Amino acid sequence: MQVIKFPSEDNWDELLQRPVIETASLEKQVKSVLEKVKKNGDKAVSRYTEKFDKVKLEQFAVPDEEIIEAEKLLSKNLKKAIRKATDNIEKFHAAQKNPVEKMETMPGVSCWRKSVGIEKVGLYIPGGSAPLFSTVLMLGIPAKLAGCKEVVLCTPPSSEGRVNPAILYAASLAGITQIFKIGGVQAIGAMAYGTETVPKVYKIFGPGNQYVTCAKQLVTKDKVAIDMPAGPSEMVLFADETAQPEYVAADLLSQAEHGKDSQVILFTTHEEMIEGVQNAVKKQLKKLSRKDIAEASLENSRIILLGNREDTLKMINKYAPEHLILSCKKEEEVAEKVINAGSVFLGNYSPESVGDYASGTNHTLPTNGYAIAYSGVSLDSFVKKITFQKLSKKGLKNIGDIVEEMAAAEGLDAHKNAVAIRKK
Repeated sequence: MQVIKFPSEDNWDELLQRPVIETASLEKQVKSVLEKVKKNGDKAVSRYTEKFDKVKLEQFAVPDEEIIEAEKLLSKNLKKAIRKATDNIEKFHAAQKNPVEKMETMPGVSCWRKSVGIEKVGLYIPGGSAPLFSTVLMLGIPAKLAGCKEVVLCTPPSSEGRVNPAILYAASLAGITQIFKIGGVQAIGAMAYGTETVPKVYKIFGPGNQYVTCAKQLVTKDKVAIDMPAGPSEMVLFADETAQPEYVAADLLSQAEHGKDSQVILFTTHEEMIEGVQNAVKKQLKKLSRKDIAEASLENSRIILLGNREDTLKMINKYAPEHLILSCKKEEEVAEKVINAGSVFLGNYSPESVGDYASGTNHTLPTNGYAIAYSGVSLDSFVKKITFQKLSKKGLKNIGDIVEEMAAAEGLDAHKNAVAIRKK
C-alpha cells in the first residue's frame, strides 16, 4: 500500500481516484451480447453459457431435486449459521415496513401513500471463485417481505453444470423457486428481455463484475430498473491511536480479497499506526487462500496520514465509500458527521464482515462514489410508493378556487375546467 503523509488539499482528488476501467470497448462487447439475447432468447443464452462458462446445459432451470440435494451437501454448522443470518436480516428489514397513514391536508381532502411490491424482480448472484450465497439472503428476504409476486434468480453454473449448494439452500430459505443456471451478461439480458425459459422482470438487483455492471446500466435504456450503479468493492477505515493494528489489517484484507480491482484506504491521525498495520498486513497476507487477489488490490490502495480528525472526515465524505469503519475515540460522535457512505461500522469490535453476512443490515451498497446520492438496498428498493387522494364535495369546494387560479396561470384551461364543471 502506498503511504502518503499530510497531503495538501489540492492533491485530494488525485489521491482518492479509484482504479480506472476502460469502458468504450467494454460497452461495445456487452451491448453485442445483450442484443443477441434479446433477439435469439434461449439459443443465445445457451451459446454464451458454453463460451464463457465452458458448459453445455440441457436446461437452465434448477430442478427441485437439485435444491433438495443441496441441503444434504452442507454441514450442520453452515446451515445453522445461514438460518441465524436469515433471522437477523429478516428482523432488520421487516422493521422497515411503513404503515399506511391517511391525513387531511384541508377539510374534505384526504391523502395517503401505500407501498406496493414490484411484481417481478430479478436477482443476480455471482458464482465463480466466491459464490455469494449471502447475497441471496440480502436480496431474497426483502423481496419476500415486500410482497414481490415473482422472484427470479440467475447464477453462473460450474463447469459440471451445477449451482453451489449454499446458494440453493439460501434461496430455499428466502422462498425463491425460480432459479436459473445462467451467469454474466447473458443472465442480465435474459431477465431484462425475457426468453422462452426465463421470465422478463421489471427490476434487476445484485452485484457482479464490470461486464455485469455495464449490462445492468445498458438495460435501463429498455425500461428495466436496477438497484444501483455498482463497481468493484471498496472500504475506508479511519484509525486513531485507540485502534488495534492487527484488527485494522484484517479489515483491510477482508475487502482487498474481493477482487483485484477492489480498493481499500486507511486514514489515520496516528503515525505509529502505519508501521504496525503494514507489518500486520504482511503477516496475515501469507495465510490467505486469495493472497494473489488481495496483493493486486493492495496495489490500488493507500494509507493516508492526516493532521486532524476534521480533515479526515472531510476527505472520507469526499470519497463516499461503500464501507466505512471508524476505529477511533468517540466513534458515535464521529459517525454523526459522516454524510456520504454506504454502510458504517463503529468501534474496534465491528468488522465489516458482520455486515456482509449476519448483523441484519444489507450488504448490497453503492460503490464508485455513488454513495453521495444512492442508498444501499433496503425494503424500499423492492416497492413502489403509490399516492391516493379522495375529496368530498365540500373538499372540492374548499380547494377548487386554488386549483382554478393556478391552472389558469399556467394556461391549462382543461385543468381549470375539470374543477369548475364540478363546482357548477
